[in-house]
Amino acid sequence: MAGTMAWLRDQNPQSRMQARLGQWYLGWLRLRRNPLAMIGLAIIAVLLVVAAFAPWLAPYDPVAQNLRGRLLPPGTEGHLLGTDDFGRDILTRILYGSRITLYIVALVAVTAPVVGLVIGTVAGYFGGWVDEVLMRITDIFLAFPRLILALALVAVLGPGIENAVLAIALTAWPPYARVARAETLTVRNSDYIAAVRLQGAGAARIIWGHVVPMCLPSVVIRVTLDMAGVILTAAGLGFLGLGAQPPLPEWGLMISAGRKYLFEQWWVATMPGLAIFVVSLGFNLLGDGLRDVLDPRSAGK
Repeated sequence: MAGTMAWLRDQNPQSRMQARLGQWYLGWLRLRRNPLAMIGLAIIAVLLVVAAFAPWLAPYDPVAQNLRGRLLPPGTEGHLLGTDDFGRDILTRILYGSRITLYIVALVAVTAPVVGLVIGTVAGYFGGWVDEVLMRITDIFLAFPRLILALALVAVLGPGIENAVLAIALTAWPPYARVARAETLTVRNSDYIAAVRLQGAGAARIIWGHVVPMCLPSVVIRVTLDMAGVILTAAGLGFLGLGAQPPLPEWGLMISAGRKYLFEQWWVATMPGLAIFVVSLGFNLLGDGLRDVLDPRSAGK
């Protein structure tokens, strides 16, 4: 183990892989020194474990109704978080709902940032009329509030998880394009880019092999910080009946179903609301920690 640590900390790496692994290891050490970031990482890790093992962790069927046991308070008859208006165990539905939340977050995270990264790097590298056209399209999307635009898109496409994910992704890419363009403008005239260009590399190779890697840290930070907003947008669509449809245990849909019992059977809407709060907090804390690690301006702090 000591030899591996020394190999990772070597100031004169013998290969590109050693240098990259060494950077990741040093970044992990810096992240580990941030207690709030570790709390966020722990929350995300728990979300992943719960989503993966929900069938084994959940004590009941998430959609099975029991009208005799409807609206039971927390801790009654083996229901740790109580039951809803159809007698379904709230804890079970929250555990299964983590799968839907993670599904939405994962699909948005692999679509919107990629689209934004491509548009931003192309606009920043070529400049001129290409930059003007792409950035004006970006400005049009930014002019609309994200939730309102997502509502309009889902209203056109129809309710459902897939359409909700598509609507969120289509409204989430502009900030990534802005970030990628700003990073590209700072590196496109660098000496190493000029050297690669003199060696005969084409625009596609330069963008993909040299510009995109320089933009990735900022995009990763933005992705992590934006996941809380994605979760809230998905919950908002579910709350309005435009996201996941009954009887799926989606957290926003659960809050919508429990809002009419908020003053007397408060747990029906409060428990999924707390789940949204905790997971959103976890992504925000992790994003702040990653910003400290990946931001080169904070490397010496």
